[in-house]
Amino acid sequence: MDETLTMLKELTDAKGIPGNEREARDVFRKYIEPLADSVELDGLGSLIAKKVGDENGPKIMIAGHLDEIGFMVTQIDDKGFLKFQTVGGWWSQVMLAQRVTVVTRKGNTVTGVIGSKPPHILPPEARKKPFEIKDMFIDIGASSKEEAMEWGVLPGDMVVPYFEFTVMNNEKLLMAKAWDNRIGLAIAIGVLQGLQNEKHPNVVYGVGAVQEEVGLRGSRTAATKIQPDIGFAVDVGIAGDTPGISAKEAMSKMGDGPQIVLYDASMVSHKGLRDLVVDTAEENGIPYQFESIPGGGTDAGSIHLVHNGVPSLSIGVATRYIHSHAGILHRDDFENAVKLIVEVVKKLDRDTVNRITFE
Repeated sequence: MDETLTMLKELTDAKGIPGNEREARDVFRKYIEPLADSVELDGLGSLIAKKVGDENGPKIMIAGHLDEIGFMVTQIDDKGFLKFQTVGGWWSQVMLAQRVTVVTRKGNTVTGVIGSKPPHILPPEARKKPFEIKDMFIDIGASSKEEAMEWGVLPGDMVVPYFEFTVMNNEKLLMAKAWDNRIGLAIAIGVLQGLQNEKHPNVVYGVGAVQEEVGLRGSRTAATKIQPDIGFAVDVGIAGDTPGISAKEAMSKMGDGPQIVLYDASMVSHKGLRDLVVDTAEENGIPYQFESIPGGGTDAGSIHLVHNGVPSLSIGVATRYIHSHAGILHRDDFENAVKLIVEVVKKLDRDTVNRITFE
């Protein structure tokens, strides 16, 4: 496994639902701190790595989010089964019989599986309907509430999907949990790496934001601290290259380049910034594809509303099976996203930012 794959494995293996991002943040810090001039946290726990090119130049914020979707223990019943709350958006059909890891306050982990009534005892009509999340539970193999608590399990504990990072037979395809959005963190790391021996007329901030999956929260507080002139959210997007998806529903294909998001439920992309990114991709022969997502949003939705308004754009990596235990993406899309943002950053001097913002 090469250095890049090792980093991607460590990022995706890290456990961190909204409000519990410490482990993911520690991995992010490990890789980005050596590339930065300084690293600090905001009050919610987002990590901000600063790299100075021209200290009088514009501030460029590149934000991935630390958190992944998961669950939180809400109750332990007398027989030792756990009731839980989803944290982030889940579709009930991808949850049942999936393995999970409970992370206790003491720091130890307990393995469990999401369970329900078996279909054999359900009425015929009920078998045809998706099982409701409220009727599911987590089985950790405890025989009582007391035993579960002896193992350290308490209400409020984080529960994360379990999945092993896997390089597929096509070695360009990588399968893991939490691509949403550890790939964004990897892009932010890659951009700072790509700028190490390059002059850039600005100050770049690589951000690992908290609590994106529950309302784009950490990017708002981080942007308030940074006061950026330009904002990029780097995230995953829907891959429309699996059976049953039409081009109307999702246009992107894995391997066809990073997504330039035109529109989503959180933001209309900034036209001037979008045009600069497209022109830069064309000039450098970097593949790209457009995407429009009527539902959902990214951290750009928060960044662009900070202080006087920030020209912002979301750049995505087309990913299959997002918001499930296992996603698949293409390594070339990750690498091309890094290349594209590095080339754009090198162009973002004060005059260019003013032109984008005020013309």
